[in-house]
Order: sequence, then C-alpha cells, then structure tokens
Amino acid sequence: MALEPHRLTAVQARRIVVRAQLLARSRPTSLLEVVRHLAAAQVDNCRHVAPSHELVLWSRLGAQFDVAEVDRCLADGSLIEIGGMLRPGEDIALYRAEMAAWPGGERPWQQDLAEWVAVNDEGRRAILHELEVEGPLPARALPDVTLVPWRSSGWTNDKNVMRLLEMMARRGEVAVAGRGPDGREWDLAERVYPDSPTVPLDEALRIRDERRLTALGVARATVPEVFEDVSSAGAAGEPAVIEGVKGTWRVDPGQLGQSFGGRTALLSPLDRLVFDRKRTLELFGFDYQLEMYKPAAKRRWGYWAMPVLHGDRLIGKVDAQTDRTRGVLRVNAIHEDAPWPGAARDGIRRELAGLAEWLGVELQLP
Repeated sequence: MALEPHRLTAVQARRIVVRAQLLARSRPTSLLEVVRHLAAAQVDNCRHVAPSHELVLWSRLGAQFDVAEVDRCLADGSLIEIGGMLRPGEDIALYRAEMAAWPGGERPWQQDLAEWVAVNDEGRRAILHELEVEGPLPARALPDVTLVPWRSSGWTNDKNVMRLLEMMARRGEVAVAGRGPDGREWDLAERVYPDSPTVPLDEALRIRDERRLTALGVARATVPEVFEDVSSAGAAGEPAVIEGVKGTWRVDPGQLGQSFGGRTALLSPLDRLVFDRKRTLELFGFDYQLEMYKPAAKRRWGYWAMPVLHGDRLIGKVDAQTDRTRGVLRVNAIHEDAPWPGAARDGIRRELAGLAEWLGVELQLP
C-alpha cells in the first residue's frame, strides 16, 4: 500500500534541508564526519576566493578546518576522489560494480564514449604502462598516442589524455592520487583505492540514493541527468508534498520533527544547498546563477558571488575575491535580495571576518 505523503510547510522543508546540509547552528567538528554525511564535495580549483571544496568544508567546520587535512586524508585513503568529488574512502565499495559495468545504460552518448575508448585502446595501454612504471603523474606527463582525437564544442576539445584518463577512472583502472603543482596526479586505481569488497550494483545504487537523501533532507525522486549524482533521491525516503511547491518530493523520515537553530553562512556557488538551481528556486525562492562564464557587463552579482544563508532563508550574495598579492579578501559588493535585518548584517560581517582570518588575509569591505 502506497504511503500517504508527508505534508510539509515551506518553512519545515527549508529547515530540514539546511539541517541536513550541516548548516544549522550546531557545527560538526570533523572533516571526515562532514564528508561522510554529505557523501560528496565537488572539487573545483577556481581560486577566486578559495577552491570550492575548501569553501564547502569551511562553511560547515569554520576556523577549525585545516586544508592540509584534506591532503593527509587523500594520502591515507580515508578520502578518495571519484568523478571530481571528494568522497569517503570506504565508499569505493559503492562504485566498483558501476565501474565494472562502464559505460552502462543505453543512452547514445554512453555508447559513443565506449567506442572512443575502444578505438584508442593503444593510448589507454600506454597510459597504464607509464603509470605502472612512473606514477603518480599529472596528465601532461603522460603519452598521447590516441588514434582518434577527442572532439567537443567546449574546453575539452583535443584534450585527449585528460578525457581518456577520466574515462579510465570511470572504468576503475586509474584514480586521482593527489594534487600537485600541475593539478591532479594520476596512478593505477589499485594503488590508490582502499581494498574493499564490491557491493552489487542495484544495492549500491539504492544505498547511494539513501545517503544522498540523508545529505539533502528533501529532494525530487528524479531530476535532469546533469544533477542525478547530486540531487536525485530515487526511491529513497518517503513521499512528501510541500506547501506552495508543485509535485511530490521525497523526504528523509529520520529528519522530520527535529528542532532547528539557524545561523548565517557564506556558501560556495557549487555548494550542494544551491547547486541544483531549480530546486533552490522551488524550496527557497532564491534566484541564482554562477556568472563566471558571463561577460562582466552582463553579471548581476559578480564572477564568484557567494550565496548568503541566514537561518532557513537564502537572502543575498557576496561578490568577493582573494587578492593574495596584496594579502586581502576584497569584498566588491554585498547584494541584499530584500533589506536585511540587523542580525543578518552582523552575521555576514562575522562570516567575512572569519573567512579572511581562515585564508590568512585582511578583510577589505566596500
């Protein structure tokens, strides 16, 4: 018998989401605790303020977050990088079956990828040999003997080795071993990933859905393909309807009825709370886009404008940049979507001061 959907007010839904994302008043205290709960933190090395995954972790942990701990955890295997995401090392067990079945599915683009890798098998073998002998190595140090070059309409055009490495990682052959001056360093997966059993694919996908919903609190069962790995709940949890929002959602029942205490937080533009812009608009009424790819004249909020969370509302954006040459965190503008209460202004100034101190620079306000 189908479950009767939980009926949530908009406020209840937002508070579940904020609490699930570890952005409520009570902060976590451990890097691994955060990554294990969130299941993933997207790695992006744009250093306009700080790399995105570092901002995500700082938003939760605050001043106690030591960036060097990420490298230590990657080195000892307690963290791994899969698909551009930091994940708990033990989670490799949830990806091995998918890697073995790569590319999986019947979508035409998946078959196109498989055919491109197959025709460039000589290049794949050359990379494996070089890594076996010399790894870990950055992509630029690896041979490019691809027979058919990679073609795209975007920035990956002709990046043969990088694209081949990424697909070999999806196959479970290579893995990111760390990051050096030239970016990601690659090695044989067997030398990077912890030795753990394989969870059967159907069970692994179910567990990943459940963990994703735990991190999101409230989510759609299905979402556009580009967001599947970050904001889809699948069949996890229980159905819910949200006041003022169309359609049926999934809610983590373990997070219903919990108390809520909010705080003010600065978020990375790639933070899970705001990454799925449609979900953010539906649940928070928050209009937001990352504008770094727009011409400067067409930006409303700034190149790397950071969303501002206050309590259970997203209330504005902060356009800031770290200028390490001058040793300052320069705030170009603070955008209030609606006039802020004094508590929000005080809170964001504290967050900006804390961010500057964590970065080791001075705060420069407009």
